Amino acid sequence: MQDYKKTPGGGWEGGPPGGGGGKAFRIFIMSKKITVIGSTNVDFLIKTDKLPGFGETVTGGVFFQNFGGKGANQAVGAARAGGNVTFVTCLGEDLYANTLLENFKNDGIETSFVFRDRDEATGSALIMLDKDGNNYLSVASGANYKLSPSHIDQALSTILEAEMIVMQMEIPFETTSYVFDIAEKHNKKVLFNLAPARPFDLSVLKKTYAFVVNEVEASMVTGLKVESDDEIMIAAAELLKLGCQIAVITLGARGSYVASSDFTGFVPAFKVKAVDTTAAGDVYCGSLAVALVEGKSLKEAVKFAGAASAISVTRLGAQPSVPHRKEIDEFIKTNL
Repeated sequence: MQDYKKTPGGGWEGGPPGGGGGKAFRIFIMSKKITVIGSTNVDFLIKTDKLPGFGETVTGGVFFQNFGGKGANQAVGAARAGGNVTFVTCLGEDLYANTLLENFKNDGIETSFVFRDRDEATGSALIMLDKDGNNYLSVASGANYKLSPSHIDQALSTILEAEMIVMQMEIPFETTSYVFDIAEKHNKKVLFNLAPARPFDLSVLKKTYAFVVNEVEASMVTGLKVESDDEIMIAAAELLKLGCQIAVITLGARGSYVASSDFTGFVPAFKVKAVDTTAAGDVYCGSLAVALVEGKSLKEAVKFAGAASAISVTRLGAQPSVPHRKEIDEFIKTNL
């Protein structure tokens, strides 16, 4: 079977279909590219009725092993939401790396710039989860912290082709900052998710298109209390003053607050029963990137991201919880 891809300009990659002597063919519509740059982890998860206190042992748990990492989760989230995704990350030379790579390919993610490091293991995360979906999480960064500016130079072609670049905070900030410089130089949009929350150079927000944070992260950046509706609105306005074009504060079960020159306001969440919130923010960011590059209005893009995230929290695990595009579209129709 011959595969053909229709380019945005209306032509055909690989020649026009139908001229192959009766061969069957499939047609793929090529969407604008999203390049995700970030971390990959193997998640080791135990679910128990309650989370332990300091020094306490809680027994009777159920063990799961899944694939995660904020960068990988966002890449998978974007790909399953319908995005044309290339992932830039660094894995170890261990027994997990080949399986991770194969899984990325199975989700249709371009893996030409998935690098390998001989000296560090693939990143890993230990997660404890209670019956209400609350979690404790600890990460061993491993090969994620070997992703360097020299790797970015090798992946420059995919960055220059991208409609949007997506980044988080689980790789060295030196590398993240280097990507911001390239993005600014070449007028590329960056969706930046400050997760996990840690200090960073605020000047990169002047190079950020969409800045996505939760209440805790918004408070860390602005130095303001972010709890009441008024406090949320004030914090979002402060984030815009720091330079980003769009500020999104995610509010869990309450939804999101968005501030920009085009739209400002609360976008309510879809009501679901949460089982595991582990990758909810990552699914949100990946699907938000897809909606934005597809040209959805900001309000509709945030609603789309909220729907994807809502589906994900009803399932266990990080990447196993990520919904596909058909599910997201049907969920939105059902919950209008």
